[in-house]
Amino acid sequence: MGHGHRQIGEVAERTGLSLRTIRYYEEVGLVSPASRSHGGFRLYAEADIARLELIKQMKPLDFTLEEMRDLLTTLDEIEDAAAGPGPQDALLERLEMYRLAAEERCVSLRRQLDQAQSFADSLSTELGRRSGARSSR
Repeated sequence: MGHGHRQIGEVAERTGLSLRTIRYYEEVGLVSPASRSHGGFRLYAEADIARLELIKQMKPLDFTLEEMRDLLTTLDEIEDAAAGPGPQDALLERLEMYRLAAEERCVSLRRQLDQAQSFADSLSTELGRRSGARSSR
């Protein structure tokens, strides 16, 4: 096995993603294994694992596959542009757009969580009220 490379099973365990999910992300072009073993097993480098972790973070925020692909491409281009002159401003603007989208989605999720907690609290209150009425009979 290559130096520092991990097989898909170890990557799945480390990231908490299923083998099927990792293979799907490869199929749709979000991540590619750094190499393959002589036996044809996928081998992932630390950068690949970090990419999977980033995808995992984007998933609960309902980023589409296309948005994920665009953000990953943007990050790759920023990394490549760091080595020399390039359109850094446009790339950073795009990255900022995704940061703002993530913030907005977090706000929305917090609002939904507050509503869900309020609902759970009202059910607990109702249950307590009804249980108290039953025991006083």
